[in-house]
Amino acid sequence: MAVSLSKKRSSSSSKAAAEDVVERPGRDYCYLCSVLCKVLYRIPVAVLLLFLLFLWSSSTTIISGKIVHVCVSSRKLNNLYCLSAGAQSQPSFELPEVPVFRNISRVLSNDEDITKETAGAARESSLPVLTFSGIPSIDRNSSKAVSSVVPENPVPVPVPIIKTSVEKEPEEDTADAMKAVKEQLDVHRSWVSSHSGNNMKCDGKGIYVYDLPSKFNKDLIGQCSDIVPWIDFCKYFENNAMGEPIPKLGDHWYGTHQYSLEPIFHSRILKHPCRVYNENEAKLFYVPFYGGLDILRWHFKNVSTELKDSLSLELIKWLEQQKLWTKNSGKDHVFVLGKISWDFRRNSDSTWGTKFLELPQMQNPVKLLIERQPWHVNDIGIPHPTSFHPQSDSDIIAWQQKIIQSPRRSLISFAGAARPGAPENIRSVLIRQCMEAGEGKCRYLDCRSEKCDMPETVIETFMESEFCLQPQGDSPTRKSLFDSLVSGCIPVLFDPFTAYYQYPWHLPEEPEKYSVFIDHNEVRKSRVNVMERLMKISRQEREDMRSYIVYKLMPGLVYGDPSSEFSKFQDAFFIAVNNLLERASRI
Repeated sequence: MAVSLSKKRSSSSSKAAAEDVVERPGRDYCYLCSVLCKVLYRIPVAVLLLFLLFLWSSSTTIISGKIVHVCVSSRKLNNLYCLSAGAQSQPSFELPEVPVFRNISRVLSNDEDITKETAGAARESSLPVLTFSGIPSIDRNSSKAVSSVVPENPVPVPVPIIKTSVEKEPEEDTADAMKAVKEQLDVHRSWVSSHSGNNMKCDGKGIYVYDLPSKFNKDLIGQCSDIVPWIDFCKYFENNAMGEPIPKLGDHWYGTHQYSLEPIFHSRILKHPCRVYNENEAKLFYVPFYGGLDILRWHFKNVSTELKDSLSLELIKWLEQQKLWTKNSGKDHVFVLGKISWDFRRNSDSTWGTKFLELPQMQNPVKLLIERQPWHVNDIGIPHPTSFHPQSDSDIIAWQQKIIQSPRRSLISFAGAARPGAPENIRSVLIRQCMEAGEGKCRYLDCRSEKCDMPETVIETFMESEFCLQPQGDSPTRKSLFDSLVSGCIPVLFDPFTAYYQYPWHLPEEPEKYSVFIDHNEVRKSRVNVMERLMKISRQEREDMRSYIVYKLMPGLVYGDPSSEFSKFQDAFFIAVNNLLERASRI
């Protein structure tokens, strides 16, 4: 017999119902449920929302319309390898089909997953053939892959037009897309300066540094204690943003944060010998906007997209009032951004990051980033900052001698953590193969612990290893790649976008000179055992690669301190600026 729970009942019927409940214990549960519902109904909604907000802030978040693992505990956020490049997990863009060089671009709506390898790209380049299951791709619900807004006086540089219909086989699409990437890298390499030293004659190629209102740079550093609520970032901005000294590694080693590039670059360019104070003497105009720090302060706070975009929009308004900006529509201007391109390319379906680089006014300037968007020719990748900041040629030579003589007790090492929430990531496979390789063969530095928070632990691990595994993290690039190169450890790459299609000014066109490539799809499908593959590389091959890394590459991958003076070497900063000046002189 059903029990009536109608709210409109007489006192006598209510009393009868109560007596009925007493007489029938089997109905106690229903009665208690009704009472509980009435109690919960009276709990203020605000309290419930606060409780849910607490749960959300202490675990994961949802970005770009996809569930993405984001480290939010103080241990993990402080870990240099946890956020990798600080992006959403595998940010995405749609694959261009046919590269046709124009000044505008449209989006491809392609429902097919392109995962096959192609020999076409290999014929065009010595770089590894790309497979697309492990690289970024624009959310298929996104309205655009690259800017669809045509700026005034657009730069006449190649940007691939993207067809609106699917007419080719996937492998042909892949080949065409990679051809477009290679052609853009060729454009970047065409700007490489022939000047090999730092005591250069500026020859009318001056650098003008904007004196921006402090809210665009210095004030952001002033908020260091509140950038992330549970970490004090202020220690990372000591010593001109190089961080606190690390005596264990020697002189000129600091606890540098991976997102410190903006203030580091700013402090260096203020002392560049080609800096001019008269704008009429300049060929290059540097805008010291700390856009990465602007983004970082909002990453883990529940704020509106309007607030996230507010400072960058203010900057654009400020620049549009400057005659230097309007003269060439920003084509001779450069921005240095210390986070990856995806963090500045928020689409309409996402709340992650800002839309700074999607603004029409930002299509003409050059943007130097730690990770570029592969189909934007004005995005140029430059190295992540490492912890080594030499002051002179002798500092570099001393470190070269140390790492070339360092005993390599382990054949292989991997510093990182598994990504159980990302089944397509190969880290778990690599960790398992490493553990099974046997003692002395592979060393695993588990970054779930606090060991990776200390640069000296990571550097010492790499200094004692022949090969360093560099699988992608939240995005293709890794700071760890440059840590391994600075340590003389040969990087093993699994995705071409980790290095080969990123850094045309700082890494050579021939990847086999300094790295080993193993396709991540082959690893995921258990078609190759990485440890066995690396064991087959001869000692002579290893020594040749290491010598090239130590003597040819390493000096150009580090950022000297603000007072540094080099005559024999060019560091990462001077390489970038010399090439920018070369480009500016050709405009």
